Parts: sequence; C-alpha cells; structure tokens
Amino acid sequence: MANIVALGGGTGLSILLRGLKEISNNITAVVTVADDGGGSGVLREDLGMLPPGDVRNCILALANKEPILQDLFQYRFVEGRLKGQNFGNLMIAAMVGISDSFEEAIKKISDIFAITGEVFPVSEEDIVLYAQLEDGAIVVGESNIPLEAVKRGIAIDRIWIEPKDARTYDVVAQRIKNADMIILGPGSLFTSVIPNLLVHDVVRAINRSEAPVFYISNIMTQPGETDGFSALNHLEALFKHTELERLDFLVVNSGYIDPLVAKRYERESAYPVFLDEADEVKINAMKIKVIRGDFVEEKKGYVRHDASAISQQLLSQIVKVYDNSKE
Repeated sequence: MANIVALGGGTGLSILLRGLKEISNNITAVVTVADDGGGSGVLREDLGMLPPGDVRNCILALANKEPILQDLFQYRFVEGRLKGQNFGNLMIAAMVGISDSFEEAIKKISDIFAITGEVFPVSEEDIVLYAQLEDGAIVVGESNIPLEAVKRGIAIDRIWIEPKDARTYDVVAQRIKNADMIILGPGSLFTSVIPNLLVHDVVRAINRSEAPVFYISNIMTQPGETDGFSALNHLEALFKHTELERLDFLVVNSGYIDPLVAKRYERESAYPVFLDEADEVKINAMKIKVIRGDFVEEKKGYVRHDASAISQQLLSQIVKVYDNSKE
C-alpha cells in the first residue's frame, strides 16, 4: 500500500483526499495554516488558535463515519450570534481547549471520525502570509492577497510567511522522508500550495526525499493569483517563490469542459489552464514528465478535479517508478 504525503489546503486538497483513500490507507495530509478569512479567521483572532477550516475539510474527506455525523461537522449556523460559524470549527476549538496542543486536538477529532490516514497542520506557529505586488504594494493576510491583486489589477511579485523560521512537526518531516509519493496541489497556487513550501523544514524534507514528487495543476486560473497562467507558469512560480529543487511529474487536465460552464468562469475572469506543445518541450527539458488526462468533473456548474481518476493515474505512475527501480 503506497505511503502518500499530500500537501495543500482549501477545497483542492480535500477533494483529492477522497480519491487517494481509494488507493491507500497510508495517507498523510499536510494542511496550510495561513487561512485568515471566514469562520476560521474569527476563531483564529478570538481564540488565538490555528485556523481549523482546511483541517476540518481534510478530516471529513478521510472520514469513515456515518453521514449524519459528517453533516453535523459541516453544519453552518444561519442565524443568531453564531451566524456564519461552522459547527466543526467550534468542535475543533473545543477540543483544542481540552487538549495540550492543536496537533493533539486534531488527533482526537480524527479518531472520532475514524479517518483513513492522518491530518497535520503544516506548523503549530501562527503563520501570516505576506505578498508584494508588482507595483510594490505589501498585502498582509491570505484572504486579502487575491482581493487586493484584483482591485489593483497587479500581479503577485513576491510571497513569504512570518515568522520566516516557522517549523513543521518532526513527524511531518519523517512522513515525507518515508513517503512513496509526494503530492503538491491541487489548490490555490499562492495561498494554499506555496505557503506549505515556505516552511523550510518541509521543503528541505521534500528535496531530500527519494519519493517522486507530483504537482497537480489547477483546472482553471484564479483571479488575483494566476491570471493568464499556463501550466508551465504554475511550475515556474513554484520554483521562483520557494526553495523547491525538483518536481518529477506534472498532472494536467486535458478533459472536456462544457462551453457554458467555461463562459460562466470567463465572467469571473477565470480560464482553463493550458499546456501547449512548446511549453511541454520546456517542461520535459526541466526533467518533469507530463501526465495528461481527463481529470475534470462538473458539479452544479463548477468544475472540480476528478479525484478518483487522478488517484488511479498516480497509482499507475508510482507502480511504474518502482518497477523501473528494480530493473
């Protein structure tokens, strides 16, 4: 059974995890903790705890409990002083209150939901994400960065975290060291994927690992983050903004997107992430293998990654890698 480490945040990582648990029960999800918006941001500010939202979604993705318990964990209050707050976030906050650490609280919640694998925040430190736009403006906070970039019509030039010397858990570095497969993405490039790689312990562990590293490109560009980006541009940003030294595989969607759905995304200035032949030649020169496939599914007018199809493709690739290593 493949030992998989997946790093990311937002909805992208949680969607992928639902597919990964079809191919392995040895999964470690490493989740960004830079989120400062919504209910997570309120709890972060009021209680001084790490933002629970992305961690909550990953626990649910790996859960093996009854649907009613999962529905309760995702319930969002619609009125009163708790309006907009999520019950799962409050449950995690309560568990933090009776635990010695955020890590211990997440372990207890994970046991309640009998999850497949483990979920770890990338760091226990209060990480804040910063960006400098190309006009020199400094933007503070994960939720503010794309909004300010859209408002100014200016791209992100540089991104970093404070504290710069934030550390990950020893167990996370060990899981990366022992991995058979390391997966980055899918998810918001600058606010979900890259923040994990700005923790030096994490990126160093990836660089030292012998496991193949996969990057799953987004299906659509994201306003304020990846406007006009091709798949190659995503890779270039990963290397530009982090100390990442290698990638082995790029997973990119070549499946059909309904034109009506694409038009709706266009109205929000989001477009399919493309990969043309010239870019693929450049990627191959970087010693990165491109994996194309129909990795898209549509739900309620939104395009999402087909986690099952991606996971099966990842499994076939990892089998090939280890078969070749034995020759």
